[in-house]
Amino acid sequence: MFIAILATFLITRTVTRLIRSGSGAGAGLGNVRLAGVHVHHQVFGILIIIGTGIVLVSAAPHGAALDVAAALFGVGVSLTLDEFALWLHLQDVYWTTEGRKSVDAIFCVLAVTGALVGGTTFLSGHVGTAAWWSSVSVLSVDLMLSVICLLKGKVTTGVIGTIISGIAFVGAVRLAKPGSWWATHRYASQPQRAARAAHRYGPRYQRRWNRLRDLVAGAPSKDRPL
Repeated sequence: MFIAILATFLITRTVTRLIRSGSGAGAGLGNVRLAGVHVHHQVFGILIIIGTGIVLVSAAPHGAALDVAAALFGVGVSLTLDEFALWLHLQDVYWTTEGRKSVDAIFCVLAVTGALVGGTTFLSGHVGTAAWWSSVSVLSVDLMLSVICLLKGKVTTGVIGTIISGIAFVGAVRLAKPGSWWATHRYASQPQRAARAAHRYGPRYQRRWNRLRDLVAGAPSKDRPL
C-alpha cells in the first residue's frame, strides 16, 4: 500500500505537470472529459477505494490477493488525496496556492503509513495487562500533544505526531502559527510571543516549505487551472 501511494502520487504529478505544460499532448496525455465534463482523477480514486473496500470486507483475501488489494487501495488513496484541496474547498484549486494542501495531505499519509510499515503500533500487549495500559497512556499523551499542534495551526505535525510522539512534543512546545486558535486566544495579551511567532513563521518560512512542495508537485499558478 505504501509503495502504491508513493508511486501513484509521483506518476500522477508527472502526468498532470506534462498536461499543464502542454508537452503531454505528444504522448497522448490529456484531461479526461465525458459529455463535456472534466472528470478529475479523484473520481477514479474514490471508485477504486470503494471497490477495494467492498472486496476486503466481503471476500477477506489472503496472501497474494491481499497484496494486490492493498496495492489497489493505495492507488485509490493516492489519486483521491492528490486532489484533497479540491474536495476540501469544493472547487478546482489544483494549481492555486490552496492546492498545496493536497501535497501536505499526501506527505501526512506517507509519513503515517511509513511509520506503520516500520513497525510502529498504537497499542501493544494483551488488553488489560501492564504493557497494554502503558501503551494506552503513551497514546493518550501523543493524542493530547497532537491536538495542541492542531490548535497551534500545525496540521501536518499534529497528524504525524499521532504516530511519532517526538514530533508531536516538539510541535506542541514551540510557538503557534499566527492566525491559529492558540495564537488568537493565548497571544493576544502576549505581544512579544505574537511578534516572535510572526517572525518565525514569516515569509522566509513560507518560501522554504513552498519550495519543497513546488519541487515535488509543481508551482501554483492561478491563471492556469488544470
